[in-house]
Parts: sequence; structure tokens; C-alpha cells
Amino acid sequence: MKPDNILNPAGPASDELVPSRYALRIGDIEVLVISDGVLPLPTETMSTNVDPAEREAWFKTMFLGPDAFDWALNVLVVRSGDQTILIDAGLGGQFDGFPRAGQSLRRIEAAGIDLGSVTDVVLTHMHMDHVGGLLSEDVKSRLRPDLRIHVSAAEVEFWAAPDFSRTDMPDPVPEVLRSTAKQFLDQYHNKLRTFADEQEIAPGVVARRTGGHTPGHSVISVSSGKDRLTFAGDLVFPVAFDHPEWHNGFEHDPEESVRVRVRLLREAAASGEWLVATHMPFPSVGHVALNGDRFRWVAAFWDY
Repeated sequence: MKPDNILNPAGPASDELVPSRYALRIGDIEVLVISDGVLPLPTETMSTNVDPAEREAWFKTMFLGPDAFDWALNVLVVRSGDQTILIDAGLGGQFDGFPRAGQSLRRIEAAGIDLGSVTDVVLTHMHMDHVGGLLSEDVKSRLRPDLRIHVSAAEVEFWAAPDFSRTDMPDPVPEVLRSTAKQFLDQYHNKLRTFADEQEIAPGVVARRTGGHTPGHSVISVSSGKDRLTFAGDLVFPVAFDHPEWHNGFEHDPEESVRVRVRLLREAAASGEWLVATHMPFPSVGHVALNGDRFRWVAAFWDY
């Protein structure tokens, strides 16, 4: 199960200072983590239900903040059998003010992966930093006509008339989220393959609705032989290990998000599987360990 440079034996040269992709093998399944870049966010978005002094103290211990930090963005490319699966699509380049994000599809091509070879897209949810990468005309023109996009039915239903009453996001984010989701549904409705609670996308690749972050938020399990990896989407972020009870301002049901997050982290600690998440620092590959009544992130050693 050691990480290996699987999907790019001889990809195009890159002028980037540091690597932006990381590969590992889960049994017979190949997984590539791609960095979509970073978003600058206020620290308060990670802890909307705690005292500002407590928030500042935690970010100080992480050498971050005190007022803002860089929030990582990651997507996956998974190859199982004859299917090439993109899990989330990143932000895209159409949003002003985020010059360091929206890099994933360019980096996928730099890894030697033709967008036209992608057979399936799986969306953890429909926030702008997960669907935006599919919206440019340049990307749409290179996707195959029989592309399948998998997303939970509850997510599609929610974005028909989204309710932001329990979120705590900076303005004008809610309206941008609403308009981006509408644009995505307008452009891709005929390619959607919705599921209720669980769907096998390819052999060993299963999407499972968890709810919480959004009503239809899903995680994706990758398993082959004795190996397993879970892509947790937006259920897990760095502060969640020390403080899983802290609310994220982007969560549409904060209390349910806490319950789902704790359950997911306990399952990962018990199984010893790999965990990857959208907003964990790249390459976001590691294990979860119990740390009393909290959790501990054990990052994978890079193999290069």
C-alpha cells in the first residue's frame, strides 16, 4: 500500500516549485491526489461557535492566523478497471480574488491525464470549490459526451432552493454558492446519475451520503484487497482533530456535521484506513488515531 508515482510515469515537465500531485495504490486501484491550490479564509469560519480567544490560541499553536489562513483544496483521480474517475472538480478559474486556487484540472493534464479519458465524476457536494472546475467552456469542450456525474439526490434537491439560515459565511459567498450550483445544474443536468444513500461507481469505489455539511454531502470509499481509503470531502479539516465540536461556517447543519464527523473519525481510527479530505494540507494522506476523547492526525511519510 505504499505511495507510488503510478499515474504519471512520464508526464509533461512542470515549472512549479513543489509537486502538486501525489499517488498511491489501494490494492489494484490507483489513486492520485491533486492540489487545487489554496483559498484565503478568515479564521473565524473554522470556529463559529467558540470564544475568539480560544480560536486565536488554537491557531497560534498551529503557527497560523490570527485573522486569516490558507485553506487547502484537494481533488482525487481514481483509476479502477477501465474507469477513470474524478472526485470533485475544484474551484475553477472564473472567480475573482482566488488566484492561488482553481489549479486542479491544469495539474491533471500536467500529470499526463487527458480530460477526455475521464469516464465518471463524483461530487461530494455542490459547493463552488467542488463543481466550479467543470464550468469553463474550455473544460466542457474536452469532456467526453457520455460522461457520468454522480451526486446524491438529496444534494440536487437541496440546491433547487437552498437554505443558508444555519450557515455563517462571509458575504457574498451564499449568493455565489447559489448561482454556481444553478449554473452547474443547468449545464450538466442531463449527465447526472443521482443516488439515494449509496452507489458503487466502479469496482471498489463507493459513494455514500452522510449529510451534515450539506444535506446531500457524500464521502467516497476506495477499497481493494486489504487496503482502504476514504475521501471525506468537507467533513474533516485541520481543527477537527483537536476540536471536532467546533462548527465550520459553511456547514448547513452544524450539529449534524459534528455527529457525522466524530463517527467518521472513529471509524477511520478503528479501521486504520487512509484518510484524505478536501481541506487538509496537501497531500492530505494520513491515518486517524485516538487521542483520549479527541483525535490525532498521523500524516503519511512521503515516498519519493
